[in-house]
Amino acid sequence: MARRDLVVVGASAGGVEALRVLLGTLPPDFPAALLVVLHVPPTGRSALPEILDRACPLPVRRAESGAPLRPGTVTVAVPDHHLLVVGDRVMLSRGPRENGHRPAVDVLFRTAARAAGPRVVAVVLSGALDDGTAGMIAVRERGGVGVAQDPEDALYPSMPAHAIEVASADHVVPVGKMGVLLTDLVTEEVADGAPAASDLMDQEAAVAEFDVDALNDDVRPGTPSGFGCPSCHGALFTITEGGMERYRCRVGHAWSPEALAAEQSEALEGALWMALRGLEERAALSLRMGERAQQRGHTHTARTFRTRHDEAQSAALLIRKLLQHEQLDGGALPDEVGEP
Repeated sequence: MARRDLVVVGASAGGVEALRVLLGTLPPDFPAALLVVLHVPPTGRSALPEILDRACPLPVRRAESGAPLRPGTVTVAVPDHHLLVVGDRVMLSRGPRENGHRPAVDVLFRTAARAAGPRVVAVVLSGALDDGTAGMIAVRERGGVGVAQDPEDALYPSMPAHAIEVASADHVVPVGKMGVLLTDLVTEEVADGAPAASDLMDQEAAVAEFDVDALNDDVRPGTPSGFGCPSCHGALFTITEGGMERYRCRVGHAWSPEALAAEQSEALEGALWMALRGLEERAALSLRMGERAQQRGHTHTARTFRTRHDEAQSAALLIRKLLQHEQLDGGALPDEVGEP
């Protein structure tokens, strides 16, 4: 009989405080390795390890590719790199972004599930949208345990709410009580005979590792969706797993439903701003040309330019109203953790 010896934690907006509370409630002899992904900006150096080290009785380290999994330590993902579990080691990869993020919570959870099966506990904390849901499905399908922060306890409840509703998290608790729960879970023994990793899990993990054979494979998981990838504009394929529908493109970018909708909203807003700029320039040019035509006594030409000016201004007003519409909002930005 084995025991649960790997805890993987994912968070986004509001996640710094949740992580501080969670890690602060762990005992100094916590027997499992703990890996953390927080959505952070891709540039610069994250101060998250130093922030968490001040609150946690366990040593907190930045992830280093090839380092072994160490019981009783906390390993934190670094900016612009996925954090993966390969065998009994952690690996860093600049593989395709998932849900617009690198590091992404789903990548950590999925590769942990493939490597450790029922020995994994996946934890989803505060965050916007639904990153972590697909990863928790993968963990639970291999016999692992899913834990979600109580949405009423989270600063941003969307990520834990999706983990509960879609991924059927096994435990839902406030973050202040999570340390006791995790300590109980990692001291329990787990039965042998976990379900084998699926071909889909193997293929998606290989894509995250930037495996050339997986990226060049002509056989793509899923079926054509009719949607385009916001990152590369390639075709998206629909993948259905554990009751969740999500999307992945040919080069590997992956999207959950909420993340795809938010990214489409951002793209739409960008297109509207470009259209607004074009209309404002058209209106300004038409006004100038109309005034010059009027000064020269070209009444018909002046009238034509005034009509174009009025039409452009009317269209610009309509676009401004669309930009003010609340449905274009893309949701909360993730926490940005800079230098201490």
